[in-house]
Amino acid sequence: MIALKAERMFDGKSKTLVQHGVIIVQGDKIVDVGSNLAVPGGAKVIDLGDATLSPGFIDAHTHLTLDYSGDYNLRRLHELDLNVSEQAIRATTFARATIEAGFTTVRDLGSRFVGSREFVDVALRNSINKGLVVGPRMLVATKGIGATGGHFDPTSGFRDFLFGREPDYIDGIADGPEEIRKAVRFEVKNGADVIKAAVSGGVLSLADEVDTPQLTPSEMAALVDESHRLRKKVAVHCHGDQAAREAIEAGVDSIEHGSFMKPETLTRMKNKGTFLTPTLMATEWIMSKLDNYPPALQAKAKAAGAARSDMFRSAVKMGVKISFGTDAAVFPHGQNAKEFKLMVDLGMAPIDALKSATANDAELLGIAQKVGTLEKGKLADVIAMPSDPTSDITATERVSFVMKEGKIVRRGPPIVQAAAESTENPHIAFPVD
Repeated sequence: MIALKAERMFDGKSKTLVQHGVIIVQGDKIVDVGSNLAVPGGAKVIDLGDATLSPGFIDAHTHLTLDYSGDYNLRRLHELDLNVSEQAIRATTFARATIEAGFTTVRDLGSRFVGSREFVDVALRNSINKGLVVGPRMLVATKGIGATGGHFDPTSGFRDFLFGREPDYIDGIADGPEEIRKAVRFEVKNGADVIKAAVSGGVLSLADEVDTPQLTPSEMAALVDESHRLRKKVAVHCHGDQAAREAIEAGVDSIEHGSFMKPETLTRMKNKGTFLTPTLMATEWIMSKLDNYPPALQAKAKAAGAARSDMFRSAVKMGVKISFGTDAAVFPHGQNAKEFKLMVDLGMAPIDALKSATANDAELLGIAQKVGTLEKGKLADVIAMPSDPTSDITATERVSFVMKEGKIVRRGPPIVQAAAESTENPHIAFPVD
């Protein structure tokens, strides 16, 4: 039995912090939680002092098997040369950086890799579950589903027939409702926990416009119907307003990015209960590294970046359900918590930003009965950060204690982020000496 103590505690659901928080952990579960609780005899006490205890953070939009944070052209060449076994080994370092930053659960939305049909994200999830690799709990999407020539087409932007064949449903590329259903079934067969699709263009793809619709309404209806029949939720990559309206109408569970959504579309989201996962950090990183990208991508990034701030402010004011997701891989893994400050800077209350990465994400992922709040009977996913994050939201970037399912993953000073200048080097967060 372990007793965790700290000056403050965020329980994942309250509007204010609890003072003098105590969490009693036995095995992998929380057995009691509250303010100034008596510590049972024989319990090991871990007093974290002037810190805030919190449920482990959840990131609802990551790509733990990928690294897109370096120079775009070098990365494309490197990806063609990277053996899938090396990719899997590199992914273990990304997983470790993520959990050490305080993210004990992630929804991994796509493990696409040019020329590879292996399910590296499934292998990483299973290895973490078996205790072979240190990392966050993962819900994985395998290959994102998209249209020929669309954002998820892995051959788009390369010369024709470079790879000897056109991608098909095994690669997640499908055209027409029946092919979409086939792709969904194939991915679930091979271990997908959630289905991800690209319904509009994207920033980091060379052969499409960022906001054009890429699935028809009938294709989206088939996607959602088949996924929900198989009890899988649907997340859709979507920047464009028209595609978002059609996806919301089809019944998707979350819109990822949503850069160009208009107030009328946000109203539909609120009425339908659709989550918005804004991934502000991805745009922020790209805008800070524009010279790393080809001119066509720079133009798309500027357009998306100019629109997303107003969209997010409107979503917050209107009360749209917001989930915390970062698109980690576009920027170095382990820097996920920088999303919090971006959300707060655009008008979100700090306590609501914290909720977005705990209770909100747990609801979206369908795992609220297990994680997302500090409550008796839930899994002991607990982190601690210095001082009061409602006064200084950047405290989330300095997590110093991480427990997952009752096991201490790290206890020490805040981590320092490694610089990201080349895809030749994994971008890992290292402990301070």
